[in-house]
Amino acid sequence: MRIALFTETFLPKVDGIVTRLKHTVEHLQRSGDQVLVFSPEGGLREYKGAKIHGVSGMAFPLYPELKLALPRPSIGEALEQFNPDLIHVVNPAVLGLAGIYYSKTLNIPLMASYHTHLPKYLEHYGLGMLEGVMWELIKAMHNQAQLNLVTSTAMKAELTEHGVERVEVWQRGVDTELFRPELASEEMRSHLSQGHPEAPLLLYIGRLSAEKEIDRIKPVLEAIPGARLALVGDGPFRADLEKHFAELPVHFVGYLAGEQLASAYASADAFIFPSRTETLGLVLLEAMAAGCPVVAANSGGIPDIVTNGVNGYLFDPTDEQGAIIATRKLLETKAEREQMRLNARAEAEKWGWAAATRQLQQFYKSILDESSLPMAA
Repeated sequence: MRIALFTETFLPKVDGIVTRLKHTVEHLQRSGDQVLVFSPEGGLREYKGAKIHGVSGMAFPLYPELKLALPRPSIGEALEQFNPDLIHVVNPAVLGLAGIYYSKTLNIPLMASYHTHLPKYLEHYGLGMLEGVMWELIKAMHNQAQLNLVTSTAMKAELTEHGVERVEVWQRGVDTELFRPELASEEMRSHLSQGHPEAPLLLYIGRLSAEKEIDRIKPVLEAIPGARLALVGDGPFRADLEKHFAELPVHFVGYLAGEQLASAYASADAFIFPSRTETLGLVLLEAMAAGCPVVAANSGGIPDIVTNGVNGYLFDPTDEQGAIIATRKLLETKAEREQMRLNARAEAEKWGWAAATRQLQQFYKSILDESSLPMAA
């Protein structure tokens, strides 16, 4: 198959969506499919054999890391030259509109996938009044597609409730070869804790942005004597968080990658994830693959991954004490925590990227088969 992939974000940016896309592209190419990626210009021309057509854009004012790449005629020229069997638009917003447009004008089957819960993001940027408008835009774009993929059962229910049609769940995936418990190290633990490896070590990995609600970790840190927090990643909310956590033992680590990132997961006592806007929460799967039990908000796609009391703890995000109680429970019983580490790894082992990509290929084939059927008279 020849797949044209339109995405609003790709390498060199680092986030959960890019992680999923780069593994997907790699496995599609490896299995003999050909992929052409349309994305905001990032300097790359190729990834794992797939060509990248970079489109120049401008920084999004509310989120400077995100580039808005406007559709332009060169996209149509590249698309016609590539001659795809199918167009897959990821989180269609601006660049994705070009994918939708050309699927119609060139009569190419269209799939869309939903990874960022934009309506819920709005309230964190003071734009909650636009949530209804956002849902109407999402519905209008996604209902152009023959199939819409989401990353959790909760998101399938929510999109369906808001009028999005033909919705299926694209199973989660994680790199269980990279993220593994054996990479735990005293050296990494000492680095994350700024020289206090004996202290209870809480970890957050991901974008430092308002919608991740990282500020809600503060009462947890204050409630656990001697605990330290490592924040791995970067983003537009970093300066605010540095003020918010001033005088507390918080290490702003910055970005880590590869085995260093995997070692960070494996070396912590608990992965804290307070976000209520997750469609999946890929970092939770990475933590679990590394054998790090998680404490996460019982919201969005998270309950699809975390089984409360088995491989981590879920808390009610509306309960001010919920995260504190759950984290204490996890830290206080060493034997139970060790069992959770084993259970977390066992759950992650079910979800390799190869299986997730095989499922995606079946979705692609179902669309192509449907498109080849003769129209009813």
